[in-house]
Amino acid sequence: MHQRQLSFSLYLNYFVHGLGLIILTQNMQALSQHWQTPIATVSYVISGIGIGRLLAYFILGNLSDHYGRKVFVNLGMTSYLIFFIGMSVVSNIQVAYGLAILAGVANSALDAGTYTTFIEMGDRHGSANVLLKAFISAGEFLLPLVVANVESQRLWYGWSFLLAAVILVVNMVLLNRQHFPVRNQASAVTQTQGQQLPRAKRLLAAIGLAGYGYTSMALMIIYTQWISLFVTQTFDFQSVLAHWLLSLYSIGSISGVLVMFILLRRGTAATKLLVSMNGGSLLALLVICYSPNALLSMLAAFIFGFTAAGGVMQVGLNLFISLYPQIKGRITGIYFTFGSIASFTIPLITGWLSQQTIASAMRFDLLIGLAGLGFVVLTSWAVRVPNSLAHERDHINEIDQKIVRLLNERFDTVTTIGQLKQQQQLPVLDQQREQHVLQRVAAKSTTAHIPYLQEIYQAIMRNSRDYQDELHKEELDHD
Repeated sequence: MHQRQLSFSLYLNYFVHGLGLIILTQNMQALSQHWQTPIATVSYVISGIGIGRLLAYFILGNLSDHYGRKVFVNLGMTSYLIFFIGMSVVSNIQVAYGLAILAGVANSALDAGTYTTFIEMGDRHGSANVLLKAFISAGEFLLPLVVANVESQRLWYGWSFLLAAVILVVNMVLLNRQHFPVRNQASAVTQTQGQQLPRAKRLLAAIGLAGYGYTSMALMIIYTQWISLFVTQTFDFQSVLAHWLLSLYSIGSISGVLVMFILLRRGTAATKLLVSMNGGSLLALLVICYSPNALLSMLAAFIFGFTAAGGVMQVGLNLFISLYPQIKGRITGIYFTFGSIASFTIPLITGWLSQQTIASAMRFDLLIGLAGLGFVVLTSWAVRVPNSLAHERDHINEIDQKIVRLLNERFDTVTTIGQLKQQQQLPVLDQQREQHVLQRVAAKSTTAHIPYLQEIYQAIMRNSRDYQDELHKEELDHD
């Protein structure tokens, strides 16, 4: 229960973060009028968010390893609270730019405290971190509807900022009632896996993942910035279809998060996901950049969102953290710092390319996608280790957890069957039924395993009978 409550608060923060990511762009017209400045000036203020991230990620990540995750989650929430309240009333451009920088710091502080916390709560597969992307997307989906409603009712633009602030205040109360796990704890298995890698290979993997931190962010930035203009000018697509390609990308992203979450929970290797998803995004991007067929472009836009923005960036971070489990905060800071560098440099590069043609700016994303695939292939090769006793025992532990869960379900069903047998005055032992069970076991088993598995099932059924007898005795005693 405690972990669920903490998880809820952490996820709620990222719903608010989703609001914060686009709240300035969604209110550009209103802010421009309030500040009595051109929209270009509002755009300049928005750039402060990227500066704040770039300045803060590495520093706050390091500090979270020393002072704990809760401090930095609270720092992120407080910084965002000041940003939302301040930006709703500020009229000075310099102060507004400072608030935008503070929003970048808030983003950095939340990441430094949250991604690491989920790993330390025992989420070894990193599926909880991937789910954060879904809450960000939910915030990004809801806010335009709120802003549109505020505008249609001719209300004060600041209500959208204050909505986010109210959610944060409520969540601060909820979160600060919870206890965070011990920082930088790592299971013996995780530590052993990291130690199995030679130092040179671990360094290569780190380089590959840091590079991927850059390319994964750059891939999404280029697509979202240029796709609509590119297909309109290059393929003469109508404006509605051009914007629909961005919507399909978002739908694909949310779908990808849910599928990625399930795959990670089932134990799918992070390296397999990274290579397959990056390969898929590169192929989808190739179709988008060169196919004038509208239906193909729509399908490719969904696949690109699914593979490039469906939580695969978080999978890369989870793998990076697993290599250095004792400095999770620092690794989180390094990874997202490279993403922040992409946020700062990619608009400059593609802006220069667009002066030649819009197509060259959009197709530059293919080079980024190719580089990203190269980085994850390098990482996959570097982290591959021969089978070890610790690794195989860890796999057996995971299988045992599933077996115990299923056996508990079986015994719950045995209880119901025992009650039905009593009502119908049937004996506990049904030899014909048990023989059928053993035959099914043989039919589903590898030949060499049949006698051993049948013996295990005979023991399970014997214990099930004993359990039914015990329940029946307890009922008689109770009567």
